[in-house]
Amino acid sequence: MTETMPPSLKRGVGRILRARGVWAVPALGAAFLLGGCEGDRIQSTLHPASEAAAKIAWLWWVMCGAFTAVFLLVMVLLLLGVYRRPSGEGTGPPLGGTRFVILGGIAMPTVILLGLLIASLETTVALRLPEKQTLTVEVIGHRWWWEVRYPDQNIVTANEIQIPTGVPVRLVLKSADVIHSFWVPRLNGKMDMIPGHTNTFWIAAEKPGEYRGQCAEYCGLQHAKMAFYVVALPPEAFRAWVAERQTPRPAPEAFLPGQEVFMQAGCKNCHTVRGTAAVGRVGPDLTHLGSRISLGAGEIPNTPGHLGGWIGNSQRIKPGNLMPRSFLAPEELHALVRYLEAPK
Repeated sequence: MTETMPPSLKRGVGRILRARGVWAVPALGAAFLLGGCEGDRIQSTLHPASEAAAKIAWLWWVMCGAFTAVFLLVMVLLLLGVYRRPSGEGTGPPLGGTRFVILGGIAMPTVILLGLLIASLETTVALRLPEKQTLTVEVIGHRWWWEVRYPDQNIVTANEIQIPTGVPVRLVLKSADVIHSFWVPRLNGKMDMIPGHTNTFWIAAEKPGEYRGQCAEYCGLQHAKMAFYVVALPPEAFRAWVAERQTPRPAPEAFLPGQEVFMQAGCKNCHTVRGTAAVGRVGPDLTHLGSRISLGAGEIPNTPGHLGGWIGNSQRIKPGNLMPRSFLAPEELHALVRYLEAPK
């Protein structure tokens, strides 16, 4: 287990284990709890990468501070009640019975809850959709993957959302089957995707990078493995990405045997490859598959070996998905993998 710990947490655990006395065990527990703050930041609300996410993180810290203060106060009062010895007959609360109840049970909770309500409303107002959006992206949730469409640019992809940095991006969220929930913790909050209903949301990234997202509403067997990535690019790089995706190139002659396998093995019935006769809509669009970060909606890295394993038997990797097992000869599988990974 210690192999996966952050270095600072390892050092702290080592010091605590070498310590003596009654505080060693509670301190060790606190170290493990606080160690989570130094974990992988790729999907952390407390490491925001946008103004909207920073507002949410600020509200979290305000609530955490308020709840911690209340908890400590209650514990102090509890200890006083347990260990304080009465000094004489008629000893009651330090402020008197009625006054203590009014101040501690009514006035103080009212002030605290009112303050938290104001902070929450302020954050909600700050998260409203900006008036100016330079880009609209349509995201459709499927069991268990994400269809991504750029209606104005005529681009379709899957499980990745490319956006330019520094500008708000309008998201049109839909569901093709059950309720899903769109969530990129470092960029904004959550928004549900409800069948038969369209929700509007937005994200923005201040710096280039890859930001992992996740379905945040239980949607079935592979809910936990329904991830995606938002890839934020500098504006000029995003424009180049759009231009490349708008002009798909035919597969080089060396990859044509793989294209024949794709057509003859039935892949075209479920998947689309732009520029070919494959126009299936059941599964993800596979145009430019080789440039994507992952396979299976974030389940495995996008490498030729993993792609071959996915084509051969995706049910071993992600049970319950709609892709059946294939029975291709080794040379056919190799040709198909080379074709799908090739630039198009």
